[in-house]
Order: sequence, then C-alpha cells, then structure tokens
Amino acid sequence: MEKRSRKSRIATLAAIMTVTFMTMNVYGQGSKANFSGTWAYNAEKSNTGQTAEQGQGQRMGGFGGNFTAKQESNLLTVERTRTNREGVASTTVTKYTLDGKESVNSTSRGDSKSVATWSADGKTLTIKTSRTMTMNGESRTMNSSEVWSLTDASMLSIFTTSTTPNGERKVTAVYNKK
Repeated sequence: MEKRSRKSRIATLAAIMTVTFMTMNVYGQGSKANFSGTWAYNAEKSNTGQTAEQGQGQRMGGFGGNFTAKQESNLLTVERTRTNREGVASTTVTKYTLDGKESVNSTSRGDSKSVATWSADGKTLTIKTSRTMTMNGESRTMNSSEVWSLTDASMLSIFTTSTTPNGERKVTAVYNKK
C-alpha cells in the first residue's frame, strides 16, 4: 500500500511540475510586449517638438499616419504607406530581428542597420538604427534610438532620439490601435 501511495505522490508531483513548466514556458515567452496591429497616429498625445505651423510630425521620418506591425516569433515587421507632396503613395517594409542581432533594411535613401533589444522585463523594445545616406553629393550618417512600449493594449508610444544635421531631436509619437 505504501508503494502505491509513493507512486501516486510521484505521479502527482510529476504532473504538477509538468503543468508548472508548461505555464512558465507559455507565460515566459508571452511576457514580452506584442506590438502587432494596425496603429493610427495620435497627434494630440504625441510630442514632436514642433508647433502645428511646423507640420506637427506629418513630414518627419517615421511619424505621422498609420502603420501595421506584425510580430511573430523573433521578427517584427513594420509596414508604412506614405503619400508625398505630389500625392504619390509609397510603401516601406522594415524588418527587425528581436534577438539583438543586426537587421539590414534597404530603401531608396540607403541602407539602415538596426539592432533591437528587449528590456529585462520584456515591456519595452529598443531599436537602435544607423543609416548612411547621400544628400547633395555628401554622405551623412544618422543614428536613432526608438523605445517602443505599450501604454495599454490599445496605445503604443514610441520615444525616439535621433541625430540630425541640426542636432539631436527627441520625439514621442503615440499611436492608437485600430
């Protein structure tokens, strides 16, 4: 009888450990923020460092308008469609690996190299990007750091620090989930 009791206790303990490890695995991987969705720019809550007369974020790289993010496994894909002053729309797809390895994205303005890293608690994602481009026959390198965080399930905040020919610029862009 004692053997059955011991076997029963071992089986129960094994079942509890299995459930515990499965739960830890599911929540451990799922504990990182998920930025998937279609996001609409919220000019009211954003801080671009510009006045309304200066074009509150609509012409700045990466800000204004809507975008779609798809986060799967170890990859974040961001798709933005912009319309230029002549009314011509263009779509840019940017992909970031989420394991701290360098991602290279090519555009008509040049290649950008990015490294995305998670905060220790998995709540924020920092994407550091270096882009070298040629403007007016002169080669320039611009660096930026974006910190993505969810205020709640329906609001995304992206705090960007970037170097420009006019100095450092800090912007907070807020997006609502559609």
